[in-house]
Amino acid sequence: MSTEIKNLSREDANEKIKKLAEDADICLFTTDLTRLHLKARPMSTQKADEEGNLWFLSAKDSNKNDDIAKDERVQLFYSNKMSSEYLSLYGTASIIQDAEKAKELWTAMVKVWFKDPEDPNLTIIKVVPEDGYYWDTKDGKFVSLFKMVVGVITGKELDGSIEGKIKV
Repeated sequence: MSTEIKNLSREDANEKIKKLAEDADICLFTTDLTRLHLKARPMSTQKADEEGNLWFLSAKDSNKNDDIAKDERVQLFYSNKMSSEYLSLYGTASIIQDAEKAKELWTAMVKVWFKDPEDPNLTIIKVVPEDGYYWDTKDGKFVSLFKMVVGVITGKELDGSIEGKIKV
């Protein structure tokens, strides 16, 4: 199966980030990038805005907040297996305490960890992507799967995936 390379920048990159991040929702949020073994933990994306920025809610006293205070560089890994979409982003994170922004990002699920948007332990992490890479299917998972089966049967290579660099 051949792969089409389509690098994205600016508005196209921001749209791709927004779509893939919101569809996948959960990412592996990785901090302390200079050390091995990487520190990655699952985080739910509260919002992906039009500029490609990603917003998360986090406890002020968390290890990830401590890591970001020491080194703002982060790597995010998204995987949406249902639609065969994948995204890796590198960027910088900042920690914000803003009750109004917390209200905007608030969902019922957040009550598991925080009392309300004004909880003193609630912080917001804003990630500004600098670059990344995505993998996607042109036609969706089922059409791509069908093309793979046809390719196996006929021995022909069929065009089914698209990937590329993301530069914000």
